[in-house]
Amino acid sequence: MRKTMMFIFVAMVMMLVATPVFAEGGESAGSTFKWAIPIGAGIAIGIAAGLCGLGQGKATASAVEALARNPGARPGIFIFLLLGLALIESLGLYALVIAFQIMKMH
Repeated sequence: MRKTMMFIFVAMVMMLVATPVFAEGGESAGSTFKWAIPIGAGIAIGIAAGLCGLGQGKATASAVEALARNPGARPGIFIFLLLGLALIESLGLYALVIAFQIMKMH
């Protein structure tokens, strides 16, 4: 827990320190940082895909554990597992579509 809080604190400090870099400085500042858009979109889709993978792993592990405890509940667990996995996967696909739209706009 302490490591997580420290990581969050360091990430927030880094974001606050980096904020003045993107401040407007005149006419040339508008086209100077367009290189950050594809990098940001790539980082966003990477985070979304990683977290979707973690969610799918957690859902599958919970379903397998539930089946081990009560094999008779297989049909109900299977239906809800597939529904949950489809919704988790759709979140990853939405993130991909949004990243491509952001890249297309700039």
